[in-house]
Amino acid sequence: MRAWLRSRPLHDRLSLLVTGAVATAVLLVSAGAWVSVRAVQQNKISAELLADARTIAENPWQWLEAQGARPDPGDKEIGPCWQVLDRSGVVVGGSAVRLPVTATAVAIATAGLPETREQVTIGPGEYLMLTVPIEGGGAVQVGLDPSPDERVLTVFAVLLAVGCAAGIAGAAVLGRTVARAGLAPVDRLTDAVEDVAVSMDLTRPIEVSGNDEIARLGRSVNAMLTAIHAARQAQRALVEDAGHELRTPLTSIRTNVELLIAVERQPDLAYRLPPEERVKLLDDLDAQVRELATLTTELVELSREEGSRETIEQVEYAEVVTAAINRVRIRAPGLTFDTDLTPVTVLGRPGELERMVVNVLDNAAKWSPPGGTVTTRLSAGVLTVADNGPGIADEDLPHVFDRFYRATAARSMPGSGLGLAIVAQTATQHGGGVTAGPNHPCGTVVTVRLPGAQAPR
Repeated sequence: MRAWLRSRPLHDRLSLLVTGAVATAVLLVSAGAWVSVRAVQQNKISAELLADARTIAENPWQWLEAQGARPDPGDKEIGPCWQVLDRSGVVVGGSAVRLPVTATAVAIATAGLPETREQVTIGPGEYLMLTVPIEGGGAVQVGLDPSPDERVLTVFAVLLAVGCAAGIAGAAVLGRTVARAGLAPVDRLTDAVEDVAVSMDLTRPIEVSGNDEIARLGRSVNAMLTAIHAARQAQRALVEDAGHELRTPLTSIRTNVELLIAVERQPDLAYRLPPEERVKLLDDLDAQVRELATLTTELVELSREEGSRETIEQVEYAEVVTAAINRVRIRAPGLTFDTDLTPVTVLGRPGELERMVVNVLDNAAKWSPPGGTVTTRLSAGVLTVADNGPGIADEDLPHVFDRFYRATAARSMPGSGLGLAIVAQTATQHGGGVTAGPNHPCGTVVTVRLPGAQAPR
């Protein structure tokens, strides 16, 4: 049943739920009403029997003397009847319709037992008979035909059944109407989302009106579409820029490899490529392959998804910066690294933070002159890396953290234009930011700020 319900449309399920709820309520109310009326009828019959029996038992002889004509026992409609028993349990008088003298009635008349209610057959129907003792001996029997009250109960039950059927049918219609009216905004939202899925037009927002839950859902869908559109645009830009950046080293590598292959296939042309030119060509190939490998690594870093990243933890920031300095110092042995690091703890991913610092230091080392100094300071979660190179032109400062952006002065130097973009992305993902500015009297200062920095205890 549960599987069948899950397979039905939401309109049908909502209609069934409304119909079921109303049907349950109607049935419970109807059953309660019938039980209540039945209890009232039974109490009325019992009270009537008891009142008649006690009235006759108070002065039975007066009732015997005033006895008149009674209905014929053969009649189909037999009214209330009574009779009096003496101390020995023998009938001494009563109505024309005789009540059966049961063993219980005899025991009440002879031994004065408490009153007893019994169901007996008289003529065409069943009677309810009450036997009560008479003070001083004997008993009074009173019988009453309950069939009229039972017919009333039957008619009442039929009316309740008809009312229940009408109520349930009305609930079904009402439930269907309520489902359609209530889910109409959902249908419109579904149609709009399906239209977006078919057209793939993420720039057209879904029309939203009101402040209810459906409107909130519509606004959430619009926000999701905006985010997807931005992600698609960023992905497209990354692919286009990556393709452009990869094409240049690949073209150069292909040209050089083709030249080497041509020389190998035609030894008589080897004189055109002297050994020193061959070594230079191989060194160029090695540099280009290294540049291509670096570019690929940085592209992977930029496109890394959240699920494949490290776990966030408490990180000793000063230790991360120290490890990064040690790595860059090996690659730039001719530079001096002046460091002043204050121990501090930040919440982040240690591997990404170290790569961020390495990229900042690599950039400073690349632009520092031979024998220059790279100054690194860390205090309260603010990291500054300064070099004494030529600095960044004012027109290039707004773009130094853009992907694949390379200033005019940097195009003759190795690099992909992604190092500082990775720095900006990592800082942003850790809730911080990065800025670049001039270092007086010459050079550049890159400042990385991370939130939540705490001094170690």
